[in-house]
Amino acid sequence: MNEPARLLSDVLAGAASDPAPLMQPARWPRVLAVANQKGGVGKTTTAINLGTALAAIGENVLVVDLDPQGNASTGLGIDRRNRRYSTYDILTAQAAVRDAVVATAVPRLYLAPSTLDLSGIELEIGQARDRAFRLRNALGGLNETGDTKFTYVLVDCPPSLNLLTVNAMAAANAILVPLQCEFFALEGLSQLLKTVESVRAQLNPDLTIHGVVLTMYDARNNLSAQVVADVREFLGAKVYETIVPRNVRVSEAPSYGKPVLVYDLKCSGSEAYLRLATEVIQRERKYALGESSI
Repeated sequence: MNEPARLLSDVLAGAASDPAPLMQPARWPRVLAVANQKGGVGKTTTAINLGTALAAIGENVLVVDLDPQGNASTGLGIDRRNRRYSTYDILTAQAAVRDAVVATAVPRLYLAPSTLDLSGIELEIGQARDRAFRLRNALGGLNETGDTKFTYVLVDCPPSLNLLTVNAMAAANAILVPLQCEFFALEGLSQLLKTVESVRAQLNPDLTIHGVVLTMYDARNNLSAQVVADVREFLGAKVYETIVPRNVRVSEAPSYGKPVLVYDLKCSGSEAYLRLATEVIQRERKYALGESSI
C-alpha cells in the first residue's frame, strides 16, 4: 500500500470507530465536492465557473476552498489581506462558516477562503475523534443565520486523498469529478472511486457520484477523443454530456481574479460551463423527484 493510501486508510479506520457527529448533515443546501486526487485536472476551474454559472441562474452558491494553495480564493479575486477567517479556522472550530464567508464580485456567489495554514490541519485535528466530520458539522448550521440562504455549496478539494478530502466527502451529498482528457486519466479515477466506496461504507452512506466532467479536451488530439470514448464506456451515464475544451481564455481568467464567465462570456470555455450548470440542475431535479439516485 502506498503512503497516501495508507494515510487515508488510517483516517477512515479511526473515524469509523468514532461516535456519530453531534450534528447530522443538512439536506439543504446541497453539498457537492469537486474532487480528484490528481493535480491539474481542472478542479478549481470547475468549482469557480460552475459556481458562477449556478449563481447566474439564480442559485445562492458558496464555494468552500479546502486547498491550502488557495487557488479558488485567488481565482475569485479575494486578496489574502481580506481573508480574516479561513477554512482553517472553520475546521479547527475557531470560527463559524458564516464568519469566514466573503462576497465575490459575482452576485449570489460567495467564498469561504483558504490560507496556507490549512496545510498543517492534520497536525491540528488529526487526533480528534470528530476529525473526519469537522466540515460536515460546520455546514450543518449554515442556513440557520444570515440573510443569504445558500442552495449549493461547492467544495474545492486539494489534489490528494488526505484528511481534507475525507472531510469534503463526509460532508457532501455527491462528488463531481473533473477528469482531464489525457493519458492515465482512468488510472487516477479508479483510485478515487475506491475512496468514495470506502467513505460511503464508513462515514457517509448517502454519498454518490454526481457525475464526471471531461476537461481540457483538445479536438486536434486523437488521444483526447480516445479518452472520452474510454471514460464513457467505463462510466456510462455518470459522464456529463458537456465536455470542457482546452481554451486559453479559461487559463487567463484566474490571473485577473475572475471566473472565465466574467472574463469572457462568449468563449468556448464559458459556454461549456454554462451547459454543465444546466446538466447539474437537470440531474438535481431528477434526484429531487426520485427519478435518479445520481
